[in-house]
Amino acid sequence: MKILHAEDQSMLREAMHQLLLLDDEIESVKSVRNGQEAIDALDEHFDIALLDIEMPEKSGLEVLEHIRSNALPVKVIIVTTFKRPGYFEKALNLNVDAYVLKERSVDDLIKTMQNVMQGNKEYSPELLPMMLRKNPLNEKEQEILELIGEGLSSKEISQKLFLSDGTVRNYTSIIIEKLGAENRINAWRIGKDLGFIS
Repeated sequence: MKILHAEDQSMLREAMHQLLLLDDEIESVKSVRNGQEAIDALDEHFDIALLDIEMPEKSGLEVLEHIRSNALPVKVIIVTTFKRPGYFEKALNLNVDAYVLKERSVDDLIKTMQNVMQGNKEYSPELLPMMLRKNPLNEKEQEILELIGEGLSSKEISQKLFLSDGTVRNYTSIIIEKLGAENRINAWRIGKDLGFIS
């Protein structure tokens, strides 16, 4: 595989460059500093473009748009720290091949590359609630999640909302499941990042 890698943070860019080259399936990696350099580099042939979203000059989404509008035969993987619904929705509308978060390992990223080269799509599980295009939480669940974010325990929330402790715990379990979270604090972070709570 020939990889085009666009990342504006120099340490991360250099580290990723070296790590990717350790994989036998990767023939070459061209690393660039911003979206405009990525677009300029597309005169060469690449199998995959690995793009950050927020970069100087041109964003990863603008590079993706350029690739699609020119019908370039390049698979596009967005690798980002941002879980904003607007970014993800735009990437989906531009038919991105994969949209994954930076916190994953390089091994996982290489598996994603192999996956998209086989014609599959891949999105980080944390982003899946955004594919619903609407808030999966009802008003009571949103209210409880906001109180979790304020640091209240289940017992404190039950007293504040005049519910039983068990009812609050049930609501919390449902919230965690709906958001694909690991725990109540992780659920609050996901809900906040996706704009499901204020």
